[in-house]
Amino acid sequence: MAIGPMKDQVTVAAIAVDTKPAEIAANLDKMLAATKKAVSQGADLVLFPELSATGFVPNHPQGDHATWLQQVLRGAWNMAQTLDGEVVEGLLAISKETGAFVSAGMLENAGNVLYNTHVLVGDGKLWGRWRKMHIPLFEMQVYNGGDAPAVVDTPLGRIGINICFDTFMPESTRLLGVQNAEIVLFPFAADPAPVTPEGWFGWAGPVLHARCSENGVFGVACNYRGAVEYAGVPQNFPGGAVLVGPDGQALSEVAEKIAVGTLDRAKLLEIRSRFEYTFRFRRPDLYASLAQ
Repeated sequence: MAIGPMKDQVTVAAIAVDTKPAEIAANLDKMLAATKKAVSQGADLVLFPELSATGFVPNHPQGDHATWLQQVLRGAWNMAQTLDGEVVEGLLAISKETGAFVSAGMLENAGNVLYNTHVLVGDGKLWGRWRKMHIPLFEMQVYNGGDAPAVVDTPLGRIGINICFDTFMPESTRLLGVQNAEIVLFPFAADPAPVTPEGWFGWAGPVLHARCSENGVFGVACNYRGAVEYAGVPQNFPGGAVLVGPDGQALSEVAEKIAVGTLDRAKLLEIRSRFEYTFRFRRPDLYASLAQ
């Protein structure tokens, strides 16, 4: 396994884009415009939210759940994409036009099942795909839980992804930490109360703090934004974007639409040199019972 090192400085943008279910071409157009804006601010890497390219299907149904589920499943299969389909091709085109690495979410058609998948493209190729592992209620009826996440060795550094609810499970980011991750992308689609960017960060911030500090990684996080409706069910997302350091402290203000900042490898090394960097004190030989 090749190991880094991370570039001395990597400028990243976390973008809470407003996309709609099944409107893939229009969604990609919005993402192109947003990526251009981020690159104009120096971004090398752009993160979009969970399911941003195919659009998020609302998951808070009321009334007749059976009818809702049938409509949602039919629609989900229709909008889902293979990894060589319209979404990945569109993201590759965005990356080629702007010169940035781009990471975005999609419903993935894996043949006989669907996954909630995030991809990373750049330098003319697909670097990896990550499937959401832990699926909450009203999502588990639509897509399956994915496999253990990988870390990819890119020209920017070693990058891995945890999708939304995965972040609340400590093992999700630890699986990346033990693969020498340096930058972890955290795409969300969540609407905790109060439905504001600050409300989202009040909910997600504590776990982002913990995951980044306990693994000594940079975190790049953004949340879905805007009103969506599908199969008669509406849902409204507040947006939110933030960058987090390897000590768990926010590196940027919580923004509604876009957070841009530079991740400094010297900062990573400084934090990994502190006494509080507990990762180096781990005793995996003691932990076998945790997997029983």
